Amino acid sequence: MTEINDGVIIEEYKSFLKDKNFPCIAAKAALAKKQVQCRVAHNMACPMDDGAILQWLYDFVDLYRSSRQSFHSLAIIFKGPLTRNEADFDGLMWRRLQALRDLDNKLYPYDERVDADPKSARFSFSLKEEGFFIIALHPGSNRAARQFKYPALVFNPHAEFEKLREANRYENMKTVVRKRDLLFSGSTNPMLKNFGEESEVYQYSGRIYDSRWKCPLKNNDATDEHHPTA
Repeated sequence: MTEINDGVIIEEYKSFLKDKNFPCIAAKAALAKKQVQCRVAHNMACPMDDGAILQWLYDFVDLYRSSRQSFHSLAIIFKGPLTRNEADFDGLMWRRLQALRDLDNKLYPYDERVDADPKSARFSFSLKEEGFFIIALHPGSNRAARQFKYPALVFNPHAEFEKLREANRYENMKTVVRKRDLLFSGSTNPMLKNFGEESEVYQYSGRIYDSRWKCPLKNNDATDEHHPTA
């Protein structure tokens, strides 16, 4: 079987965002500003690319911090596995995120603007002292807006959402995105919550969790005293 070129996969992802019905206007804005970064890794089930992925994320953090523009994202797209089982994908996602956290923890402290405890309503995933809100995509997602051909993890700087709130732009954008998602997917996402109401870990994979589910992510930085959020 001929392996698909990385450039082809990246163009497929950008076409996915360009779909006129795709609901996330922030992703569309980032794409229009040429601020969507994409990298292609081999297999989400394998740790072989963890070091490269972490370096891609560190480079992205440096680029984002040096920019005066809003709306940045980095999509890590995996060539496999092309699973359609949500539970399997969810497990793979947390395995890769745990591996990245363990590597990052050796080099950088946690972003003090967010909480390290996945149970906290003010949790955000941190790499290079930068909080991230993560959106996962895969072919078997129950949400139409997340049904991309390949498994992918999209990293969005948490601080950008805070800046939008400070500029009184966040609530309007959130309302527009949720209305568009309702039209695109035929229902609202039951896992959606506002930052500060419930941990955002429930939103990462797109899977619908029940009350028994516990986030498997372990953070050495997590303590009973949660970091204050700026």
